[in-house]
Amino acid sequence: MSETNTPIRPGRLVEYCDGETLLEGYVVVPQPEASPRACVVLAHDWSGLTEPTLRLAERYAALGYVCFAIDAYGKRVRGDPVGDNTHLMAPLMKDRDLLQRRLLAGYAAAGRITAVDSARMAAVGYCFGGLCALDLARRGAPNLKAVVSFHGGLQAPDHQERTRIDASILLLHGWSDPIVPPSDVLAIAEELTRAEAEWQLHAYGHAQHAFTFEDARFPDLGIAYDSRASDRSWRAMRQHLVMALDQ
Repeated sequence: MSETNTPIRPGRLVEYCDGETLLEGYVVVPQPEASPRACVVLAHDWSGLTEPTLRLAERYAALGYVCFAIDAYGKRVRGDPVGDNTHLMAPLMKDRDLLQRRLLAGYAAAGRITAVDSARMAAVGYCFGGLCALDLARRGAPNLKAVVSFHGGLQAPDHQERTRIDASILLLHGWSDPIVPPSDVLAIAEELTRAEAEWQLHAYGHAQHAFTFEDARFPDLGIAYDSRASDRSWRAMRQHLVMALDQ
């Protein structure tokens, strides 16, 4: 599968619902569409389905996967990619059952896309989205083969029943991330081991939170772009998806 050269169709917005809440995802499909393809379900960061996430969806589709960027907040509910979006994220972090229901609604919408091979699904997310991708694995989303968390939140829900995790998990973590401290890393290692998951951790020395985001320029807050960690994590993700989806 090509690293960057697969032609893609223009992305389009797709409405779907979680109960009475109208949500709006973004799908990008590679060309040609002769047969169903594996799907990457992309979970947005705390700003919502903003321009950086749309561009990421196109980048994943250029790898040869259908990419469906799901929406955790609601149609037209968007934050600031470089601002404080606590007011959007906090209600879902306080109600993980609600968050997981929203995520499963988006995951199901992805599986209904005609171009998708719903037996070959992956979930990828960044920051808040990394936690969302992990929560899809925790909830046992059907046919979820692989999960990748880029500098994501790692904490498990407080009262969720412990079950087996079948998806293959890749954690891409900046070791100098003050938002996700080493205690959280140790906790998820123990959680995934108890869940009998196949998992691996890549920790990038000196990298801080949001190390893949080029506009992250707040090193005093522990939030900073790191080109080396970004490049290495992208390559690690590619290998992980190829092994889970393409073999």
